[in-house]
Amino acid sequence: MRRIRYAVAMSLDGFIAGPNDEADWIPMNPEIDFAALFAQFDTFLVGRRTFEAMKRVKPGPGMSLPRTYVFSRTLRQSDHPDVTVVSDKAEETVAALRAEESNKDIWIFGGGALFRDLLDAGLVDTVEVGVIPVLLGGGIPLLPPPAKQTKLKLTGHKVYKTGTVSLEYAVVGEAQA
Repeated sequence: MRRIRYAVAMSLDGFIAGPNDEADWIPMNPEIDFAALFAQFDTFLVGRRTFEAMKRVKPGPGMSLPRTYVFSRTLRQSDHPDVTVVSDKAEETVAALRAEESNKDIWIFGGGALFRDLLDAGLVDTVEVGVIPVLLGGGIPLLPPPAKQTKLKLTGHKVYKTGTVSLEYAVVGEAQA
């Protein structure tokens, strides 16, 4: 079964995007091989707001977007032929993707609410957070309320010269009410 990984940058005060959805506070860390990171995945799961931000940014050299599923109740599939728009049955869609044969993982790419919903449904295997040394004071939280308590186990960590700390956790059980 394929792993579903939530890999995201977060400010030290717990936000994945600024108050106006900005991500300009996230540095391009030269110690991270982003092409190798992207090569670990063949499927992206994104929320509408993340998708709209992605449309404004072009992938770097050697990086192309994998198969992308956008979870939105407002976008229409006919307006976005290069992605799959999922407006309902999100859990069933993700469970079917997870069951596919592949040697690559699925990336929840941004989208705090999408992460929360899939975590609550027991569909997230790892939480991988790059903690950026910045305080935003507001924005989109890593895990927006209402969220259930979920136990995690530290499986890896790294400190970069930029001050960014990468933390990797396995989800060890079902979310608790």
